[in-house]
Amino acid sequence: MKLLLRAFRYLAPFKQRVAVKLGLGFVSLLPMLLLPWPVKIMLDQVIESIPLEATRVPWPFFIRPLLTPLRDASPTELIFWTMGFQAVLLFLIGAIGSGGRENDQADAYLSSGHDTATQTENEANAGFSLSGGLLGYFDFRWTIRLVQDLNHHYRSQLFARIQSLPMSAFDDERIGDALYRVMYDTPSITNGCFRILLTPVLATLMILMTVGVLQIVFVGHQAIVWSALSLLPIGLFGTLPFASALRRQGGASRVAGSTTTASIEEGMANILAVQSQGGEDRERKRFDQDSWESFSTYRTVLRTVLFSVVVILIPVFGITAFAFLYAIDQVIADELSRGDFVLFLTYFGIIAGASFEIGAMWFRVQTSAAGLNRVFFLMDLPSEQDAEGARELDGVRQGIELQAVSFRYPDGTQAISGVDLETRIGRVTALVGPAGAGKTTLAWLLCGYLSPNEGRVMIDDHDLREFRHQSVRKNVAFVFQETALFDETVEDNLRLGSPNASQTEIRSAAQMAGADEFIQQLPDGYQTRLGRAGGKLSVGQKQRLAIARALVRPAPVLVLDEPTSALDSETEQRLVSTLREASRDRVVLVIAHRLSTVRAADEICFLDEGRIVERGNHEELMARPDGAYRRFVELQTHTATSPPV
Repeated sequence: MKLLLRAFRYLAPFKQRVAVKLGLGFVSLLPMLLLPWPVKIMLDQVIESIPLEATRVPWPFFIRPLLTPLRDASPTELIFWTMGFQAVLLFLIGAIGSGGRENDQADAYLSSGHDTATQTENEANAGFSLSGGLLGYFDFRWTIRLVQDLNHHYRSQLFARIQSLPMSAFDDERIGDALYRVMYDTPSITNGCFRILLTPVLATLMILMTVGVLQIVFVGHQAIVWSALSLLPIGLFGTLPFASALRRQGGASRVAGSTTTASIEEGMANILAVQSQGGEDRERKRFDQDSWESFSTYRTVLRTVLFSVVVILIPVFGITAFAFLYAIDQVIADELSRGDFVLFLTYFGIIAGASFEIGAMWFRVQTSAAGLNRVFFLMDLPSEQDAEGARELDGVRQGIELQAVSFRYPDGTQAISGVDLETRIGRVTALVGPAGAGKTTLAWLLCGYLSPNEGRVMIDDHDLREFRHQSVRKNVAFVFQETALFDETVEDNLRLGSPNASQTEIRSAAQMAGADEFIQQLPDGYQTRLGRAGGKLSVGQKQRLAIARALVRPAPVLVLDEPTSALDSETEQRLVSTLREASRDRVVLVIAHRLSTVRAADEICFLDEGRIVERGNHEELMARPDGAYRRFVELQTHTATSPPV
């Protein structure tokens, strides 16, 4: 219930439209009470020739005004009257007569399989109305737009929340699971709020109105009235014992579905590695197992639902059989007419259907709660909170300094220990060291992507925590180890961090990064789409585009993490010259293993086990006979000059 109450907040922007939906639902209920009366008149007054005044049950107040002009009508006139009346009902609500096959409802559902993912596609695009005809058309159009807007709003809120999480939030999570939550867990709000809000109101109202009509019509036959009324508590409480089991099974079904989505995402993202290593059979078996598990777990949900329906049908069948036999006896005893029996069947069916909807509400609550819980799990992950009174960072004028900074990851791993580092505008600072020494973590601390457990990060003599996180990132252009490109044009990719960059600025940055030449050779130049993750480019071309994208962004802090690992020597030397030029008005920090990239830096910091063990320029560090940097360089030089084995 806490989850549902929390989910109801997302209805706030749509409260007026939900109220209209409730109003349309109420209007749809009223004509349902009229459906069996034309059939009764045909049976009793036309076929049996029973006068209107001699009916065995009283006419309800909403029927009497319609019968006033028919007091002296002939059977033929009564036939035309009932045909005309039913034509009006058919036009307005798409229903005539007392049989379910003659009553239409407006709805639209996609074909779906027996798993949670495809079922939820219907929840996100549900269009439904209790009636058909003209009223059902307007109700359907209103509902499907409202449901889609609600799901879009909820899904967008979750996506925005994910975007605001710390950069390390998904280090231990599978991206496919987050994708499943965004796409297939968010539609739970349709059942969790929208339908659960409508069902108790409309179904209960329908039951009460129908029982009221039964009380008026069958006032001398209370067995019928009480039999119909007894269906409500059975529907309301009959499914309750199965609710907790269904909640657990629904949660397991969603977990299995998210595992399948994650398998798809990982298999597609790593398809080159799979094919090159001959792992197709292994991946196919893994996906088959995950996919089959998603269907299997959903079948347990269906089994629980079917078993509960069987359990409920036992008392419902008994009550219905009792009421049916009682009504038959009254018809045989001439206490009720055949038309009255049609009234009994129709109203009893309406009450049974509404009671079933109320009983199904518990199932919808439980299955929706599992999805809502998974969504709110992401919503509740700790986000980056700006300090109280935090302000905007308006550029960097001097530099960034780390003062006795230490950092531990949530699992307790000590990444950085007591580091002091100062980077200034006009200087190029390089971080080198063995893999796992903490270079990237240190760069993330410098840019505010991570917050230190101890020590301070200072920007122009101000603690970084005094500024809003978003404003700090606007002042940083970062080139990551893993190049991230989108299936957009080259120009759109270069404009990612600077949407308003001019063509001249984009071309200049591409030239500085050594990318302009190969871009010009692409089929459509800067308007060429790059494919998924830049799949049409080589690793070196992707890296040059990433560097160009960072240079396009007018940020005073430029950080490059292994920017030359896939560049040829000529392009690398051009980039080194570019960094020197960029450092005139920027803080430039480079992380690299290649000697040719770092030797021209103003200061080189050698990291080992999260500490800076040496610092100085290339010549100073090489002058230390047993220095760690010198050993690093000599090892690299020896490796480069050793003949192949």
